[in-house]
Formats: sequence, structure tokens, C-alpha cells
Amino acid sequence: MHFLEILPSLPFILAGVLVTLKFTTISLLCGLPLGITLALCKISHICILRKIAEIYTAIFRGTPLLVQLSIIFFATPQLIGYPVSAFQAGVIAFSLNSAAYSSEIIRAGIQAIDQGQWDAAKVLGISYKCTLIEIILPQAVRNILPALVNEMVNLLKESALVSIIGEADLLKRAQVVAAEKFLYFEPLLIAAFLYFLMVLIISFFAKRLEKKLAYA
Repeated sequence: MHFLEILPSLPFILAGVLVTLKFTTISLLCGLPLGITLALCKISHICILRKIAEIYTAIFRGTPLLVQLSIIFFATPQLIGYPVSAFQAGVIAFSLNSAAYSSEIIRAGIQAIDQGQWDAAKVLGISYKCTLIEIILPQAVRNILPALVNEMVNLLKESALVSIIGEADLLKRAQVVAAEKFLYFEPLLIAAFLYFLMVLIISFFAKRLEKKLAYA
């Protein structure tokens, strides 16, 4: 083991944690609203909206994420005539991909709510929008929270793919240190441990939130 030789480079590797968390957070904040919109389209009575949402989901669930990332980073500049940074390409690709998966989770959560609640709200004269926001969605959130947290964890782990297009995230920095020191086991093990630690922290707070919602 040569961890002492890696020690001077540890701050450089740790800085990648912030890049990874920033990337994951922005992708989640962009992907989740789109996922909610797609989920609402899937349960809509308007056929065209359902078809668009279904086609979108089929495309992004049916193609590899690495291919989507490569298309956005390498092919998009050819189409628009402007370069796309590695960070921008990563956020766009992961947001669009995450939206497809989270839309299915949210749709399933909404449709799991008993139809009687929709009927009761309709009898009471409550609008569809009000019923959805104030009655259905709060209950659906309790049911789908574990699945959404799992999607967030997957997003965090899969963010390592941006290292392939040059983004200086946690994995990329560990690879840089490995190449400089000619030591691969130690920096990559540190990166793996940091990913594991981030997942543990996310899971811990998610369980606490789940318990609070259960008693709300």
C-alpha cells in the first residue's frame, strides 16, 4: 500500500466530491420537474400527450446513457455550431435520462392511489388540479420516496460517466492522480470509498425523511 504517496493529492481528489454533488444536484433539480410533467402527461386524458410522454420514455430508457451523453457532447456542437462543455452535456444527458425513469416512478405512485379518492373529490366539487396537488400527490410522495431516492443514488453513481468526456469529477481526478503517481489501486479505492460514503449519507437522510412523512 502506498497511501502516504497519495496523501498530498488528497485535496485534489476531494474537490471532485463537490463537482460530483453539484452535477448530481443540478441534474436532479432539472430532471425531476420534467419527470413530473411526463408522469402527468401519461395519466392525461389527452391522447397526444400520453403518446409523446410514452415515446420520450421509450427512447431514453431504450438507449444506453453513455450513447446519449456522447451524442449530446460530440454530436450536438455539429448541429448547433457551438461547443457544449462536458459539464453542460452531462447535466443535459442525465436530466433527460433521469426524467424518463422518474416519470414512471411518479406515474405508478399516482395510479396506486385508490380511485375512490378521485371520485370523492369530484363529488365534493374539488377541481382536478386541486385534487391532484392537495390530495393525490402528497400520498403518492410517501409511496414513491424510496424509489426516488434509489433513482438519486443511481444518478450519483452513474455521474462517473462524465469522466469519459473530460469533466473533472471525483473519478476523473482519481484517474489523474493515478496516472501522475503510477499508482492506481490507492486513488481509485479512495474514490470508491467517497462514492460509498455519499450514498450512505443520502440513504440516512432519506430514511429519516421517510419516517417523518409516515407520521405526518
